[in-house]
Amino acid sequence: EGSNGNAFFNGAADRFIEGLKLISTHKAAHILITGGNGNLIHDNFYESDWVKTQLQQFNVPDSCILIEDRSRNTIENAAFSKPLLEKNHLQAPYILVTSAFHMRRSLGIFKKTGITVIPYPCNFMVNEAKFGFGEFIPDADMFGNWNIYLKELIGTAVNFFR
Repeated sequence: EGSNGNAFFNGAADRFIEGLKLISTHKAAHILITGGNGNLIHDNFYESDWVKTQLQQFNVPDSCILIEDRSRNTIENAAFSKPLLEKNHLQAPYILVTSAFHMRRSLGIFKKTGITVIPYPCNFMVNEAKFGFGEFIPDADMFGNWNIYLKELIGTAVNFFR
């Protein structure tokens, strides 16, 4: 969400695109959007509600969209999604669309929750394999990648000891 209250897609927009492709090509009959408000200082923005408005702009019928808007993390995504899927009588396995770097941890969490999923990784982080003088110059983007890696590493450790 921007400072003026408008929302926008970020670098993880591939999750939206791949979900939209699955629903519009009829490889999935429903799309479950998970994610509430994970901000430490809670405001009135809910990621899942905003994504629903974006799907509606692509003429995805409301009857195909399920919303789970209470979760703040992947553990809650799975825990809050399970009763919603059961309530709507949707049969497993479900297609789990998430960022490739996050898939391993997500699979473990969904399995532990008792939700059978088929992994559908997207938002791959790739780097061309090249070697040259420029490789010795520090790269600020790498610090951002370390942030993502450390978050996944800590999340995996927490799940292991849970």
